[in-house]
Amino acid sequence: MPENPYPFEPFKIKTTERIPITSREEREKILTDAKGNIFNVPARTITIDLLTDSGTGAMSDAQWGALVQGDESYAGSRSWEDLQATAQVVFGMPYILPAHQGRGAEHLLFTVLLDRDKKPVIPGNGHFDTTMGHIDWAGGTGVDCIGDWALDPESDYPFKGDIDPGKLRSAIKEAGVDRVPLVLITITANTAAGQPVSMKCICEVREVCDEFGIGLYFDAARFAENAYFIKEREEGMGDKSIAEIVTMMFEPVDGAVMSSKKDGLVNIGGLVVCRDKKLYRRLASMGTLFEGFPTYGGQAGRDLAALAVGLREVLHEEYLRWRIGQTYYLGKRLRDNGVPIVWPPGGHAIYLNISKILPDMPLSQYPGVAFQNAVYLDSGVRVCEIGSVMAGRDPETGEDRHPRLEFVRLAIPRRVYTQTHMDYVIESITRVYENRDKLKGVRFIYEPKVLRHFTAEYEEVEKEVSKT
Repeated sequence: MPENPYPFEPFKIKTTERIPITSREEREKILTDAKGNIFNVPARTITIDLLTDSGTGAMSDAQWGALVQGDESYAGSRSWEDLQATAQVVFGMPYILPAHQGRGAEHLLFTVLLDRDKKPVIPGNGHFDTTMGHIDWAGGTGVDCIGDWALDPESDYPFKGDIDPGKLRSAIKEAGVDRVPLVLITITANTAAGQPVSMKCICEVREVCDEFGIGLYFDAARFAENAYFIKEREEGMGDKSIAEIVTMMFEPVDGAVMSSKKDGLVNIGGLVVCRDKKLYRRLASMGTLFEGFPTYGGQAGRDLAALAVGLREVLHEEYLRWRIGQTYYLGKRLRDNGVPIVWPPGGHAIYLNISKILPDMPLSQYPGVAFQNAVYLDSGVRVCEIGSVMAGRDPETGEDRHPRLEFVRLAIPRRVYTQTHMDYVIESITRVYENRDKLKGVRFIYEPKVLRHFTAEYEEVEKEVSKT
């Protein structure tokens, strides 16, 4: 990345929304009422919301126009025909199945491909929370085969989301081929700080899958951002268009699931895409039971119409240059201020390295939650822990699953905030970091068994006073 990669916004802003401004005292009461869980804080009390980039972006005028014109036929609407034709071109696959959102798509794929009796094992490059939840629900186990290059958060390694082929082979052999129904590559790797996956890695993983006769699938929520990184960072790719790189990325895989709420540039929806007709028919049958008729999948026709436009717009290089540049700007400024982050910045978010920010706080006191809550109290900015709380408990032992590093994620909604908003975030994160020795850990007062971070409740843990 160049030193100043932040270009101007390649769009005009024609509609605005008031940003809530609250006092410190008000935020203290709000967080107390939310039982210490930032997910329970009402959006109307959030000044800058970086909780997620999922479904929080702004749609374009072309998308709003398509939404108004979208038809609502139950079966085979014109909106569906446009989405199907667009998705077939973008992903290069004949079979397209809509779902109400990404986790609906995951549910369909895993219900069809995972055999609970075999205790399936799903290798990948760090499954995200809902993916792990579905794997656990299906009686399976997720295995992280990401390379050791991801262990150094400060190195300049350009593709920290890459799977290590050696680790993948070992995981398959250890589990036994009959227990591994598929390998899942997440592009970009969300749990690995939004880091991209190289074209070289995709081809190498395909070779391993062919060696064992295993299917290869994408979690493709941020496929366009991944393609932009390949264009910028991978040798021999700089002269190719984003659309050409996307085609190359999908050629080696058998199918993909996608939350359309990311690189679909819409506020709701998901997709399953695949090459095999028999698999599609099984997915469509299951989808009819859980999602709706195969040509609408739990969405209104207007949503399908907006998604068709979004899948075309997300391939525009000027948009991606701005999108990745905004994230880079946020990360570089924080790094310049001394805040430890994962470097280089990923596409959709900046990940604060909480393992380095709060190294002395016990993991049992969930330092990521402590830091995210402190940021909200400081400025009304909402960010999200990506660490031991989100990782959940091992279903066999009941013990916390601790990832290699504890993160707090600053996920940036698409086409929503400006550089000035990012400056406000930088000031708040830097203040909290400089006063990190005052932070208190938390413990659960309510802990659900599945995806606990969404609805858990916490209380602060008093810091121990040294007797020396």
